[in-house]
Amino acid sequence: MGLPLSFEFFPPKTPEGAGKLRGVRQQLYALGPEFCSVTYGAGGSTHEGTFGTVREILAEGMDAASHFSCIGATAASVRAQLAELKAMGVKRVVALRGDLPSGYGLGGEFQYASDLVAFIRAETGSDFRIEVAAYPEVHPQAKSPEADLQAFVRKARAGADSAITQYFFNSDAYFRFVDDLRRLGVDIPVVPGIMPITSSTQLMRFSDACGAEIPRWIRLRLQAFGDDSASIRSFGLDVVSDLCAHLRDAGAPALHFYTMNQAAATTDIVRRLGLAGDRP
Repeated sequence: MGLPLSFEFFPPKTPEGAGKLRGVRQQLYALGPEFCSVTYGAGGSTHEGTFGTVREILAEGMDAASHFSCIGATAASVRAQLAELKAMGVKRVVALRGDLPSGYGLGGEFQYASDLVAFIRAETGSDFRIEVAAYPEVHPQAKSPEADLQAFVRKARAGADSAITQYFFNSDAYFRFVDDLRRLGVDIPVVPGIMPITSSTQLMRFSDACGAEIPRWIRLRLQAFGDDSASIRSFGLDVVSDLCAHLRDAGAPALHFYTMNQAAATTDIVRRLGLAGDRP
């Protein structure tokens, strides 16, 4: 058995999407993940879709982690949602600041993810394993790399158990980030986030939005393939599998896949690496 694996989904917006995702999850469960997480979806507007998908995953016998965003939230609303998650049987949360809605000032009782982590710990003790976000290539809104590093240190010291990174294609950035944390006395696991490459335009759009760097040689190869989706998928499988193999061999504690609610690309990478575990 290789590294622990986890898979991320976003809540579907339609009944058709929900049905399709159920099939995708069953395919990915066969790979033996440790848990599956569910995002707030684009804009983070509501937790209903997130909690509904989390309920389904738990009912399917899989450990589920709910993303939990705090921008604009009150202590009372967070307390109520934590109680709802606990009643559902959720044991993990991914604590995030969340995106500011358009035209929204810095309101609410939580300014930073570290505030949310501290609140969850104070309110619930050790009821939840708390995951936080990490940005090896620096958060796009950070004032500086050092400021971003210190923001992460605050999350860890507030009580985070582990971290999941933004996806990246430059492993040096990840290992430098981990080395910097260790130098500062932070020793929680930092799990690489992995983005399969299946679409050139989709990858460019996401990367521009979240600040993930696509190395020039990858960008140029993808552009050269044009609309040849088979070549893009084959090239993407090679690139991401090689990245995962390097991360595994160099000591990454686990791998977290951004599945984009698709099964094929993640399955191909995991099987190529020989990481598929037998689900109990």
